Amino acid sequence: MPSTASGSRGAGFTAARAAEVLERACRRAGLAVDGARLLRLGENALFCLAAHPVVVRIARSTEYLESARGEVQVSRWLTGESFPVTRVIDDLEQPVVVDGHPVTFWHLIEEGDRKATYGELGGILRDLHVLSLPDTLTLPPYPVLDRTDRRIDAAVGVSEDDRAFLRKRARELRDRVGCLRFDSAKGPVHGDAHVQNLMVDRDGRVILIDLERFSHDVPEWDLMVTATEHHSLRWQTQEEYGAFVGAYGRDLRAWPGFPTLRAVQEFNMTTWLMQNVAEGPGTAAEYARRISSLRNDDAPRDWNPG
Repeated sequence: MPSTASGSRGAGFTAARAAEVLERACRRAGLAVDGARLLRLGENALFCLAAHPVVVRIARSTEYLESARGEVQVSRWLTGESFPVTRVIDDLEQPVVVDGHPVTFWHLIEEGDRKATYGELGGILRDLHVLSLPDTLTLPPYPVLDRTDRRIDAAVGVSEDDRAFLRKRARELRDRVGCLRFDSAKGPVHGDAHVQNLMVDRDGRVILIDLERFSHDVPEWDLMVTATEHHSLRWQTQEEYGAFVGAYGRDLRAWPGFPTLRAVQEFNMTTWLMQNVAEGPGTAAEYARRISSLRNDDAPRDWNPG
């Protein structure tokens, strides 16, 4: 059986629930599951198989099925363009649905001895945003707050006061986003463009991963992630953020719409984490820190990554 992080078998998408789905999915695909290791539990659960160079990605529900299909299509397109991207395993059915959870299978990326830099993130996004989508690939617009209601309703261990506050904030943000005027041309957008969604393999190649929110929209949605992490959270040094801006060629903070996009990113980071409050005290404490500061726009964002 796979090893997992601690988690209840009760309501919600827990590590234990994901491990059960993993076992059934791998049995169907003819892959050995013994010794599988949980890499991450968030919007999806990611497991690394011990017996095969394969990563298995398990989504929370069938609401994510179209996203899973899109991930597979985008990976195949970008691979065909020789773009450095995570690759699906082509000789397996993709995706499969197991007990209401879309499942996909990916080639394991053997990591090298360093992490990707912010300059490399800026370069990857620059190269991605100038690509032209093929006529055979239809992508949705960027999903600004598409999973907010589901996250708020499904979260375990969250107060009703928090739920009411987040619903109100979501309505306000939708109104603010609706008033924005973007000047950039639309094109391929990663949709979750932070440096942790890059991996460096043993040959030193920087590879883009996590294609779940890939969209056809304006590039501002990708630039807002690192700009917010630097402006609000100070997760990068001035030099690191300068390398990102220098490689991409634009600092989103100079755009008048940035305060709205920053608020959207902070909100999404909080509701994403909220899904896993029941997984342990560390996650619960970080969620409490984030929701508290969201209630005060002037409060410092002393948030921890993760």
